[in-house]
Amino acid sequence: MNKVKLSNRSIEISYKDAGEGIPVLLLHGFCGSSSYWDAVVPLLQSQCRLIVPDLPGHGKSGVPQSPYPIEAFADDMADLLQQLNIGKAVWLGHSLGGYVTLAAAERHADRVGAFGLIHSTAYPDDEKGKEGRLKAIQTVLDSGIVPFVDGLIPKLFAPEHVESMSDKVEEAKKIGYATPPEGAVVTLEAMRDRPDRNEVLRQAACPVLLVAGENDQIIKPDKTFSVQSDSIRHALLNKVGHMSMMEHPEQLADKLSAFLKTIRL
Repeated sequence: MNKVKLSNRSIEISYKDAGEGIPVLLLHGFCGSSSYWDAVVPLLQSQCRLIVPDLPGHGKSGVPQSPYPIEAFADDMADLLQQLNIGKAVWLGHSLGGYVTLAAAERHADRVGAFGLIHSTAYPDDEKGKEGRLKAIQTVLDSGIVPFVDGLIPKLFAPEHVESMSDKVEEAKKIGYATPPEGAVVTLEAMRDRPDRNEVLRQAACPVLLVAGENDQIIKPDKTFSVQSDSIRHALLNKVGHMSMMEHPEQLADKLSAFLKTIRL
């Protein structure tokens, strides 16, 4: 892992850097880390340069102080690219990473040459979702990260994969256990308060890829495919839930590779 100190923050960001070519920023989901992408990176690194960070509050990156909105995560990732002397990149965000990507497309258009949402959505949390975030925060504060992750991770996989891919479920749990509790709480607050960014999709001047899982129990395909336009591609992955990078990395990599071949930065 590489590390860089953020220009305007007191925290460090850990990241992996693999491959050569068009720069691609791969952002993981909540209670994940750069390790979420371990099966995808080898499938793409001959085509592009992959920058794969641990988001603030996750993995081996530093934990920011609350409040820390989604916009701050986006600013941090733009700062990371600047420190790596990367102008524009393709931003590909899974779940939480998609929320960060949308904020970056809105705030740092000069850094976003194209972007993709993977099992993510431009919609904000509804009232039920916001209540769920508060309950999750309380669970982490009361019981710690391990019981919370144990309850979260199986829901991320397609129901039929919880047993048949039990090794992958356990791998995702181990990654989640490394999330500092304070980082989980700060991120839950950020996700709860994020705004509707469907207008960012509608106004996108660059190519966009929207990827959904057929059996995603967390973000249904219609929540991902919220906007249609000439600049937006939709890709539905068969027989996967919220974790295609683990459930079927080859299928996800094929969709990402086809999209990346169309991009000129």
